[in-house]
Amino acid sequence: MTIQPYFADLHIHIGRDKYKKPVKITGSKNLTLTNILKEASRRKGINMIGVIDSHAPDVQEEIIDLIQKGDAYELDEGGIRFENVTLILGAEIEVYDEHCKGPLHTLCFFPTLEKMRQFTEWLVGKMKNITLSSQRYYGTGKALQYETKRLDGLFIPAHVFTPFKSLYGKGVHESLTEVFDPDLIDGIELGLSSDTHMADQIAELHDYTYVTNSDAHSLAKIAREYQEIWMEEPTFKELNWALHGIEGRYVGTNYGMNPYLGKYYSTVCSQCYTVNKPDETKCVHCGSTKIIKGVADRIEELATDTVARDRPDYIYQVPLDYIPKLGPKTMTNLLNHFGNEMNVIHKASLTDLEDIVSKQIAQMIFDNRVGKLSIEAGGGGKYGRIHIDK
Repeated sequence: MTIQPYFADLHIHIGRDKYKKPVKITGSKNLTLTNILKEASRRKGINMIGVIDSHAPDVQEEIIDLIQKGDAYELDEGGIRFENVTLILGAEIEVYDEHCKGPLHTLCFFPTLEKMRQFTEWLVGKMKNITLSSQRYYGTGKALQYETKRLDGLFIPAHVFTPFKSLYGKGVHESLTEVFDPDLIDGIELGLSSDTHMADQIAELHDYTYVTNSDAHSLAKIAREYQEIWMEEPTFKELNWALHGIEGRYVGTNYGMNPYLGKYYSTVCSQCYTVNKPDETKCVHCGSTKIIKGVADRIEELATDTVARDRPDYIYQVPLDYIPKLGPKTMTNLLNHFGNEMNVIHKASLTDLEDIVSKQIAQMIFDNRVGKLSIEAGGGGKYGRIHIDK
């Protein structure tokens, strides 16, 4: 078989389980496993997804239901195939041990439903509520890594620069070695307010593959960030090989929102959204002490190396529904004509787009493809914005 590109978003939450009980409290009610699989396969055109609440027993029960009905099946090389998408079973776990100066999130992925079930059994005695997402685990970061590896899993620190619940956020950790065994990390998830070039200012990250994922809390947010991975097939084994550059497999391109669009790019007062210097203790505008340090300023504090690395391209994109004036009716017309969002974003020519939408929208979609949209920075929990050129 030949190695070819596949699109992957490896950080998607479950809002409700099969019994309509909450899994990710802040997740959309229609964000069920089955709906996620259908959205990814039919509307988004994503080939591989990581559902990071697969540790919840009722989510596993829904997977079994799909398999028993013949709608899904386990792959020999790991993962579960549903229509045109491969499901990678994952769990987002919160670590806060004696070495950890603040809670941080990690992603653990497993090749089979049985391995994930064993991981769930191990977590039950170390977690207060196994049915919910992103719960605190009572143990060390390294012990979590060891168990993940014992079960043939992949271990990836999540959204490592966001101000809350991340490895480098809030200024609490200077190095990943304070919490983790660096040899047992399979990749680094960048998060919405950072990109490859920003992260590579930190020398200890240079040896890791970067992944860019949506952290979706609703169906619409699936694939707001993703990567193109070169593999023979979208399977767990091939994903593992790509993260480690084995036998020609690799992450070829990262597609992420411009960091300016992230909620935490700039250091901003969370009360009035005024931009502040990173060392301010009170907002220069309203006097509030609720200042959230931006990702860009935090990375500058950590920066140890500005040497350019041989990295895949990081192309700034936004989901189609972020594009101004592209409403639901226009989106439906695009999907009816081109099949799915990945086809619209990556394959449709400018002329073909202009046959379906206005020239202004067609040009914005085309500019989005190559990262040329005009952006205003976000911060303090408020997203950045796209400007319309008049």
